Amino acid sequence: MLPVIENDIVVKYKMMPREDFLEYATLSQSLPGVIALNCATFVGRRAAGTLGMLAAGFGATVSAFALMIAATILLNIIPQQGPVAGAFRGIRAASAALIFAAAFTLGRHNIKTVFSVIVMLAAFTAVIFWNGGAPFVILAAGFAGYFYQRIKSKKKAEK
Repeated sequence: MLPVIENDIVVKYKMMPREDFLEYATLSQSLPGVIALNCATFVGRRAAGTLGMLAAGFGATVSAFALMIAATILLNIIPQQGPVAGAFRGIRAASAALIFAAAFTLGRHNIKTVFSVIVMLAAFTAVIFWNGGAPFVILAAGFAGYFYQRIKSKKKAEK
């Protein structure tokens, strides 16, 4: 959903610069809950204040809810073999590509220093090889960034 939201907010309606949207998308990734809902509420708040935040949250929730109800009803009606099973395999592959595209976009925006590359690789390793939970990885990355910035500030003050 993030590429779709980004296209509408940044390109189509020009509600905010791409850099700001990517900051909100990054923050949305680190908070619990549905990423599209988190991002929509941040963007709605930026665009129209508290009322915009509520409207964006409501819009993101209601549309997802309606689509999930329709999908559930159709899954119970339509047979789950043959061409339908093939369609689901295609949808799974496409959804993996969309997740990869969102990760690539956010990575290109956020990974600009050697420190951020190291944190990214450490987080990837923790999640893939050690089954590190997302809250642990986010907290560890936050602490690493905090201490890195403190060390960097001390070195700058000594000069």
